[in-house]
Amino acid sequence: MTQDDTGDADDGGGFDVDDWSRLRPFTGAVASLDDVQARRAVFALADTTDPRPLDMELPQPLIWWDDDGEQAAVAVQAEVHIGPDGERMEVLGLILPDGGSAVALLDDVDLVDDSDPTWRELVAGAVDPAAGEEG
Repeated sequence: MTQDDTGDADDGGGFDVDDWSRLRPFTGAVASLDDVQARRAVFALADTTDPRPLDMELPQPLIWWDDDGEQAAVAVQAEVHIGPDGERMEVLGLILPDGGSAVALLDDVDLVDDSDPTWRELVAGAVDPAAGEEG
């Protein structure tokens, strides 16, 4: 999945360990390209069948395992899609601490509580790299 710079659906900014819950989730519908362009959603998928919202509490802190290792993020969008090959994909729209966004599969994340020490350290390190080294 790819990363882009749509920012969060609320104000285009990131978050820290104390204010992540203010991120406004996109729930109750499958996002369209218009939703993404209006910054209400992180992603909109085409070429899938039977798209629907994934029943998941949002926003949700998590640790995302990408090519660069582990990153703290908050899921603000969750959808289920059936790909062209018939594979079920549980897809999340993520907001990163620096305000960037990403798209990840549910299989590539660990859902955590905001008190998780690893998540807190990763957030602090993303917001202030010196703070993450002190952790």
